Amino acid sequence: MTLHARAPLRIDFAGGWSDVPTFADAEGGCVVNAAVDRFAHVEVLLGAGRIRLHAADLEEHVTLPTSRDITYDGTLDLHKAALNMLPVTGGIEILTRSDAPGGSGLGASGALDVALLAVLARARNEQYAPEELAELGFHLETRELGLLGGRQDQYAAAVGGWNRMDFGPEAVAVQPIAADADVMRDLAGHTVLVYTGHSHVSSATHEAVWSAYQSGDVTVSSALREMRALARAAADALEAADWQRLARAVDDNWVQQQLLDWSIATERTRAIERAVRDAGAWGLKATGAGAGGCLLVICPAARREGVWQAAAAAGGTPLDFDFASSGVAVWETPDPDVAG
Repeated sequence: MTLHARAPLRIDFAGGWSDVPTFADAEGGCVVNAAVDRFAHVEVLLGAGRIRLHAADLEEHVTLPTSRDITYDGTLDLHKAALNMLPVTGGIEILTRSDAPGGSGLGASGALDVALLAVLARARNEQYAPEELAELGFHLETRELGLLGGRQDQYAAAVGGWNRMDFGPEAVAVQPIAADADVMRDLAGHTVLVYTGHSHVSSATHEAVWSAYQSGDVTVSSALREMRALARAAADALEAADWQRLARAVDDNWVQQQLLDWSIATERTRAIERAVRDAGAWGLKATGAGAGGCLLVICPAARREGVWQAAAAAGGTPLDFDFASSGVAVWETPDPDVAG
């Protein structure tokens, strides 16, 4: 029997960075995001005798005799951490891949966290609610691996759909934003997602931003608070299906995002920004932390093709996507000899 899981990636409209506990626990954060139909995929084969880990998109492979031999060394550490958190006896082979290019800023690692934990829970005959999987995924990155980050990626992967998420010291409140298939298709028809290149946001960038916040830097603190407020405006625009108003919130968020650190807007990002604005875009922002990755561009439907072409001519790679209304899914398939 082979176990499978997939979890959707996300685009964030506004409020990113405010979901990081450094800010959220002190002042409360708010993010509005949407799951998309690009996924983190996981396959698990049980009884492999030893531990075999493979990431097809990264072309990385690890083989270990037992779980006691797991060390975090920068190679497939997410896979290893998931196994440490939800160990499986008798050997296991884990194969993963992502539908997004590397460093896309679409929350791929958070989606992989959730997919790994969901499929390992199934292997252990355990069940977790989506919100529990999201928290486990956050724990995997921030506590098990000691990485700095927020919660929005894991929650988007776990629950799917369009959501406003409020983050505090004690809890995360997820408020779904109702939208039927026609409304989702309409927004997708006003949106271009452009890959600008691998994100170069580093741990040093995160450390600089949060050090500035904790030291009382007015520019950084004000930008974070304004992005939190813009998330609420973006939620209102989504509920009203007012895409021009949504574009204004997205565009204003991009202004604030760039105030956090000089590295967040790259030269290629700026070139693509100029090109799509000249082609008629209403607004845009970098997804995730920025410094490369993807740009989310909102534009009139009649100009979408021109915006797409302008982005490509400026060095970007437009990515097809639709919105995903569902979160992480797990299923199993019988081995071929059993099925036959």
